[in-house]
Amino acid sequence: MNLQSKKTLANGVDMPLLGLGVYKMTDRDETLQAITTALEVGYRAVDTASLYYNEEEVGEAIRHSSVRREDIFVTTKVWNSDQGYDSTLRAFETSLKKLGMDYVDLYLTHWPVEGKYADTYRAIERLYEEKLIRVPGVSNHHEHHLKGLLKNCNIAPMVNQVEVHPYLSQEPLRAFCAEQQIAVTAWSPLGRGNVLNDDVITRIANEYKVSPAQIILRWHLQNDVIAIPKSVTNSRIKENSELYHFELTKESMQELNALNRNERFGQNPDNFKFDF
Repeated sequence: MNLQSKKTLANGVDMPLLGLGVYKMTDRDETLQAITTALEVGYRAVDTASLYYNEEEVGEAIRHSSVRREDIFVTTKVWNSDQGYDSTLRAFETSLKKLGMDYVDLYLTHWPVEGKYADTYRAIERLYEEKLIRVPGVSNHHEHHLKGLLKNCNIAPMVNQVEVHPYLSQEPLRAFCAEQQIAVTAWSPLGRGNVLNDDVITRIANEYKVSPAQIILRWHLQNDVIAIPKSVTNSRIKENSELYHFELTKESMQELNALNRNERFGQNPDNFKFDF
């Protein structure tokens, strides 16, 4: 594995195993600098969403980069208030315009809005058939949400982006996704920083002479989970990419897997509520 390593998805498209998440990056210059740094370091994936209000900056940073657009994997998402068949198609047009691109690599339903997420995914299927997106996917879907989609869809979702970190390892969901050839991406792979001071993780980090964040991100990769850590700090962006000079032993992986508490730091897809 190296920073350019990818996972081949169900349709043969290759998705980078590590990307930059840009959630809560609202300062224009800071966002441009973070993406520019990430691309210079060697990241080849950027994960945004209409909710993040920085699609314009993502597009601008990529256009001004020396890396070709076709070598960068861009993900964005349809927000809950835009869900439904027709409104998802309109929301996608808006995102594409803000990004200044003629296609998106991966388009996701952000959360499974009851009564709407099936129609939202139908729209995503259409965008895929029209070659406006390279990969159709979803986010924050439990197994029962996925089963509902799989019963009725023509093209199965190829990615499910969910909260995963050592305190919420999501093993049953990951196993189901693996059976269905759905790649799992971890948002908040560091547990919003809440797992960095864990005694076990700190001890293992000292043993390998790397940071706790590097241990956690390497754990994701060795569990076949794509990770999109977020940072606006140049040194952290670089550190988060330096995961390939060490490998966690079977024993270390078992210790990290055993940290699971089924503890969420974000909302549960079965009863989420947002006031924005």
